[in-house]
Amino acid sequence: MGKSFLFAVWAGGGAVPPALSIVRALRERGHDVRVLADASLHGEVAAAGAEPIAWTTAPQGDTSDPAKDVIKDFEARTPLGEFARLRDRIVCGPAADYARDTLAELRARPADVLVAEYVLLGALTAGAAAGVPVASLVTTLYPLPAPGAPPFGPGFAPATGPFGRLRDRLATGLMTKPWAKGLPALNAARTANGLPPVASVFDAFGGADRCLVLSPRALDYPGRRFPANVRHVGPRLDDPAWAGEREPELPAGDAPLALVSLSTSFMNQRRPLERIAEALGTLPVRALLTTGPAVDPATIRAPGNVLVTATAPHTEVLRHAAVTITHAGHGTTVKSLAAGVPLVCIPQGRDQGEVARHVEHTGAGVTVGRRSSPRAIARAVARVLDDPSYLREARRMATEIAAETATDEAVTELESLATRTSTAPTP
Repeated sequence: MGKSFLFAVWAGGGAVPPALSIVRALRERGHDVRVLADASLHGEVAAAGAEPIAWTTAPQGDTSDPAKDVIKDFEARTPLGEFARLRDRIVCGPAADYARDTLAELRARPADVLVAEYVLLGALTAGAAAGVPVASLVTTLYPLPAPGAPPFGPGFAPATGPFGRLRDRLATGLMTKPWAKGLPALNAARTANGLPPVASVFDAFGGADRCLVLSPRALDYPGRRFPANVRHVGPRLDDPAWAGEREPELPAGDAPLALVSLSTSFMNQRRPLERIAEALGTLPVRALLTTGPAVDPATIRAPGNVLVTATAPHTEVLRHAAVTITHAGHGTTVKSLAAGVPLVCIPQGRDQGEVARHVEHTGAGVTVGRRSSPRAIARAVARVLDDPSYLREARRMATEIAAETATDEAVTELESLATRTSTAPTP
């Protein structure tokens, strides 16, 4: 008999397709799935086979339109400014609003399991208040402090020796302090729903029954140790519905193919895209440059060997690609690695510097700065194409990811939580 799942997502760009991939898989197994989501996502939710439900008091955004983006992190001048916008506009600031909307839906139509993106602490608060099993989704590398690895954010290499471990302890302390400003709003949401306050925001992050990390364990550092509720369930490799399903048009010729993709949401990426296109114009390659929904492809100047298009199913393109040039968004990165394609990473912000560092650690790619010149970008691309070690390590990662995704562990974990609901005694 099918179970009932309520998902809670927000217009978070690349975080949306992995969550909706799980929604689609649950629907295919006969479960009832509803999704609380921004109105801008309702078409994608319906395409995944689920019922979309609008937030009523929580923030509503559209990352394809800079004017409607809730966070507007592209306006921040520093990484700390980017973080503060996420904390104050999604994670903690509107926690009471997310909790109110989620709890109202759970009371109107109970669910066996609540599944929420890990940053929606308000939605997770509602699940705890309603007494239903809760799963949080991490759609990138596990970002919370854990022994055996440097803190998430600065892009540090793994520590070696006592000085490296001291660096990690000090940096972890510095990285956790800014969260304190969000604690009053979060605890106000908790106490309003009958829950005790927490001593830190990290206690709330760790409160879910299951934390499902939709990232390859092989991409994280091998010595890292995780809390007991964390499960690495492998990446979701489906393309988003808006990317289309037809066979993509590829540039003519038989030169090595480069896939270029910087972000599905707006990050002021038009000029970086043009610098990449200019760099590829100096190399004996052909390239497919996808701008995504946030950039008009007609505004990108590109040489003749670079075909510019708004969208294309990356999974299909990667079957033919020799290299991916990307902002190191988690989705594009893991799809490339799953296809055995090495990367040139050009992080633009958010979690991308951290993802790029992990790619370098695997040996499957290189990183260049976001303001790098076309010449520097061209050198990096040539290096990855000419050195067979990058292809070898990318193929090794593809083998690891194939093993991790051989079964759908995310669905298995969620069905297990739902079964726990049905066997629990009636209160």
